[in-house]
Order: sequence, then C-alpha cells, then structure tokens
Amino acid sequence: MADIKSPEARSKNMAAIKNRNTEPEVFFRRKLFSIGLRYRINSKKVIGHPDLWLKKYNTAVFIHGCFWHRHNGCKYSTTPETRKDFWLQKFGNNIRRDKYVKEELKRRGIKTLIVWECTVKKMKETPSVENSVLNKIYGFINSEDLYLEL
Repeated sequence: MADIKSPEARSKNMAAIKNRNTEPEVFFRRKLFSIGLRYRINSKKVIGHPDLWLKKYNTAVFIHGCFWHRHNGCKYSTTPETRKDFWLQKFGNNIRRDKYVKEELKRRGIKTLIVWECTVKKMKETPSVENSVLNKIYGFINSEDLYLEL
C-alpha cells in the first residue's frame, strides 16, 4: 500500500512528533503531583533519562508510546505499510535500548515503572481506572519490587 501523503508532507508530520512533554506525559505528571509525589523531569543523572525521576523512592518512570516502544498486543502498536525495513529496524533498536536500560537500572537497584500510552488514555477516560493505576503506583514505590509495567 502506498503512502497517501507526499514524502515532504510525511517528513513534516514525523518531524512534528515530540519526544518530551507529550500529552500523556504532562497528564501523568499532573496526576502524580496531585497525589503528593515529587519528581525531576528527564533526569540526566539516571541511565535512560527517565521521563520522571522520583529520587525519594529511587524510581525511574517511563511513559512509553505504544507505537514507538512496541507495546505487545496493543492496538496502537501498528507497523506502517511503507518502508517496512526502515520501521522494523527502528523498532528493533528501540526495543534493544529499552531492554538494556531496564537491565541496567535493575543492576543498579533502581526501581523501574513503565506506563504505556494506552494506560494513560484509559486513565483519562475512566476515573476508576485512574484511581486503580495511581493506587498500584503508590503501592509499587513503597514496595521492595524493582519493576512494574502498567
């Protein structure tokens, strides 16, 4: 299937995609702040430069886009039909980097929380989901567990 946009229009679209301060990140930060959690944004002192760093809880938080980070089984984790080789290589690199960061954080004893974009969307739509997710996060940061994915 051919791309419905010209290469110039597609390039402009892709260039406009942000990697920081995305809508899911900003929403999620506000929710954590509202329950009393304080954090640093994109801390360069922590490997992987997590979206949020909760120093008090030794916890790195990553808000992953389902498309870019390949959320397994998620409807947002599609593969474009054009330039498939390019996309598969890009996604493979992202997966390898995420795995390395996760293992390195674990090795250093740093708690890791992955929150998927689709989870944030569900939080926005349903207050009970929002409360459930925030309760799980609060329980996780106060536990001995090193990894949680929501």
